[in-house]
Amino acid sequence: MAKKLYVGGLSYSTTEDSLKTAFSQAGTVTSATIIIDRMSGRSKGFGFIEMSSDEEANKAIETFNGKEFEGRTLTVNEARPMAPRPPRSGGFSGGRRGNFSY
Repeated sequence: MAKKLYVGGLSYSTTEDSLKTAFSQAGTVTSATIIIDRMSGRSKGFGFIEMSSDEEANKAIETFNGKEFEGRTLTVNEARPMAPRPPRSGGFSGGRRGNFSY
């Protein structure tokens, strides 16, 4: 069964292809994803790798966690499920602000 890994500390210039190529040293990489900031369009400095088996995932953690890749020290561990987040607030709420007389 495939296992998803969190990879932090990535260089902003790291590509999904270079990440996949590097992690293929530990086994078969099912997918490689780098998280991109919507506003700037550049990498947020972390991503996810999916390895085809638990053994390969453990080997990838042992091989890359704390090691240098493209000039940065990586943090590699098993990805945790995303925790539920409260709804975002902000924007125009319709309330009146300031002391205006009409």
